[in-house]
Amino acid sequence: MYGVPSDDDNHQHHTLSIGAASELDCLRDYFAPDLLQAAAERSRKIGTGADRVLIQWGVLDEASYLRHLAAHIGVRIDPPSDTLRSEIPLRRRHFPRIAQHGLLPLLRDGEYLLGIAPRILTARWLSRCAIKSPAVIKRLRLLSTAQLNQTLMARAHASLAYAASEGLNRRFPGLTAAPAALRNRPPWRFRRHHAGFVAAAVSLLMLPPLALLHAVSSLLAIWFLAFSGLRIAGALIPQPTTPVSPGPYDDELPVYTIIAALYREAASVGQLLRAIAALDYPKEKLDVILVVEPDDRETRAAIAQWGPSPSFQVLVAPATLPRTKPKALNWALPFAHGSFVTIYDAEDIPEPNQLRAALDAFRIHDARTICVQASLCIDNSADSWLSRMFAAEYAGQFDVFLPGLAVLGLPLPLGGSSNHFRTAALRQIGGWDAYNVTEDADLGYRLARFGYRATTFASTTFEEAPSRFDGWLRQRSRWMKGWMQTWAVHMRAPRRLWREAGVKGFLSLNLLIGGNVLTALAIPILLAEFVIYLGLHVATDQPSALFTGPLIELHITAIAAGYASTIIVGLMGLARRGQIRNGWVLMLTPIYWALLSVAAWRALYQLFKEPYHWEKTEHGMTARRRTAPSRWTALNLTRAWAFLTPLSRRNPDVKDSA
Repeated sequence: MYGVPSDDDNHQHHTLSIGAASELDCLRDYFAPDLLQAAAERSRKIGTGADRVLIQWGVLDEASYLRHLAAHIGVRIDPPSDTLRSEIPLRRRHFPRIAQHGLLPLLRDGEYLLGIAPRILTARWLSRCAIKSPAVIKRLRLLSTAQLNQTLMARAHASLAYAASEGLNRRFPGLTAAPAALRNRPPWRFRRHHAGFVAAAVSLLMLPPLALLHAVSSLLAIWFLAFSGLRIAGALIPQPTTPVSPGPYDDELPVYTIIAALYREAASVGQLLRAIAALDYPKEKLDVILVVEPDDRETRAAIAQWGPSPSFQVLVAPATLPRTKPKALNWALPFAHGSFVTIYDAEDIPEPNQLRAALDAFRIHDARTICVQASLCIDNSADSWLSRMFAAEYAGQFDVFLPGLAVLGLPLPLGGSSNHFRTAALRQIGGWDAYNVTEDADLGYRLARFGYRATTFASTTFEEAPSRFDGWLRQRSRWMKGWMQTWAVHMRAPRRLWREAGVKGFLSLNLLIGGNVLTALAIPILLAEFVIYLGLHVATDQPSALFTGPLIELHITAIAAGYASTIIVGLMGLARRGQIRNGWVLMLTPIYWALLSVAAWRALYQLFKEPYHWEKTEHGMTARRRTAPSRWTALNLTRAWAFLTPLSRRNPDVKDSA
């Protein structure tokens, strides 16, 4: 009874749900029989306690119910003062389990007690236990969830804050971007693993300037070509058909935790809460955690306008460094009650069936699949050409490319939201890296190193894209900086990465994460090469080696493959989204690449100056217009090809009814 319970999966029908709703006996003198009967019927339908139903309905709050229950079964409610003065006979590393399970071991005046914050069917168990085992009841104390959390904040705030920031570094120091991980790494290990890279770099620097430029540009071209080839392969690989099977009944659904880390989101949090309220999932089995920053009074006030809700709790993240989204997510993870957890951003509008669809995806795949990624779709694409390009990029990434990677069995660079996890496995691999500013991509490769895999599933979350260049640049620079951090972390020990993630994981990291960054950084180098050769041609009046050299075919092929992969993946994604009319924006790809290069070089500068600074993306700036997905058909293919031919673009007979 007083041990630390392990994580379990409550995705099953519990034996306590069979029989009368004895947790309502304490209320029969206070509420109408019809109301209690309706709560009992709802309880049987969804497999949770009738007390949770009444609390969700707003008939009474948790503290009031606990007073009735305590008086009926003879168990004491623990006063906050007694709880705070009691000793907690657990090691500090076990403190996060307290909020997770709602169990608080106490040592008071030499007596061991157990504080309980009732969850799904706890009140029913207590009501039955009072009859069968009254001696056990005497050693139990009732606490509300709010009181349990307040006790943890008062007694274990420093430990929980340290775990949120440094937990991954403490458990797996080689897999974090934390500065302590760099300081604690033995120099001899660096030399052993990176001597080959240093020798290659020195050899290149010994070449004549023109030969060095040829060598560097050729390496970049080969890398670019491989990156583009992987994108095309992922896009064109056939997608398997997912068998449609009836999902579990409501009484078999697990508790599902939704975490949203919010900062300066007063304009968007209402929209998020409405989207969560619209989810097709029993509200009694939703555990919503909103994490706010200590100095963000506006967002806290916006949440308070919704009034107290039994479905969600608001946690204030500790005022410790780093001030990042992953640290806020780590702060919330110990308080998650659900067997499954998902992450939403403030501007997200998930489809109502997304949680059930995620559970279907988990059920179809084996237990090694601990993450399923929903598609992200931009719904303000009409605001500017940047938002249109963003929409094409997201459509290609989440509707075409990532599903192809999943079919190939490659690790997925996850999106920042709408990724759904098995909670126990997420805790096992250390949660998120608080020091990585693209914690999603890092997590996708870390779970692969632990032998797990991620996949995609057919559900959509609608998001808002930056429509102005300044907002886009801040967001994209943060992404680029995080990808640099992710590549550097996982390539610290290449042989270990190869051993743990396999050849697929090794190549995927270097082609996708490394390729995204390197190609963006390489654009000025390729332009500089062109300018140098053009200058030589003008000065010497000789044919430029750029057009006659032995590597011209490689350069042209790399550039052509880059354009082709961008246009093919983008058009396929837009077609699947029914947004093919926006395909014209892909003709601006060269300009977009130039902007990506600006973001990449800015990110490289920030990586050395302020590596852990989180540049905030402003939300709630534009109107949202949702677009329904459509199937990839021959008609879509015809429309896509029309955008590749100038004649068709000028032909008024070519119509777009998407």
